[in-house]
Amino acid sequence: MSEVFEGYERQYCEVSANLSKKCTSAGAVIGEQKKQKISEIKSGLDDAEALIRKMDLEARSLQPNQKAMLLAKLKEYKNDLNNLKNEVKRLASADSPSSRDALLESGVADALTASSADQRGRLLMSTERLNKSGERIRESRRTMLETEELGVSILQDLHQQRQALLHAHNTLHGVDENIGKSKRILTAMSRRMSRNKWIIGSIVAALVLAIVLILYFKLTH
Repeated sequence: MSEVFEGYERQYCEVSANLSKKCTSAGAVIGEQKKQKISEIKSGLDDAEALIRKMDLEARSLQPNQKAMLLAKLKEYKNDLNNLKNEVKRLASADSPSSRDALLESGVADALTASSADQRGRLLMSTERLNKSGERIRESRRTMLETEELGVSILQDLHQQRQALLHAHNTLHGVDENIGKSKRILTAMSRRMSRNKWIIGSIVAALVLAIVLILYFKLTH
């Protein structure tokens, strides 16, 4: 979640709680004191509205997944602000005796106060749920980043293993070439040895034949 939004949110919750207390205390006084408290409350409502506008601008500047969650939370805050405004209107209209008597007789004042308290209770519950959702989203993002880092590490290991295999393949290819050259050399040597054997055999046969002829001529003459 945006830290800027959280800062505005904390300020709004403080202002809202303060305004609620002031509404309660304004309902217990009459005359000039009540008018003064209502004036203070209206000033506080202006501050709350300014914070609502700032939260709205900040939420709309974020990514879609965060934007939707924060706008839903902002809707609850706007409802809370509207309830506070209605409470102020009720307090202001209750200043006349006839209106105050009518409200007291009908029990509308109690109903509005209970409704406002109930609305704020729901608002706090919704805020808590949204905060938990934000935590889950951040946790999912951390898990995704860790998984991505693990995937990158695995790819790097595989790349290194591939390079090692390519090096081994090149080494084996060089060995095969050397074996092929050695085989050709040995074949050529074997052929030369065979040729030399035939040559030596022919020379020996010629010498033996010459010796036989020499002996023959000597014996016959």
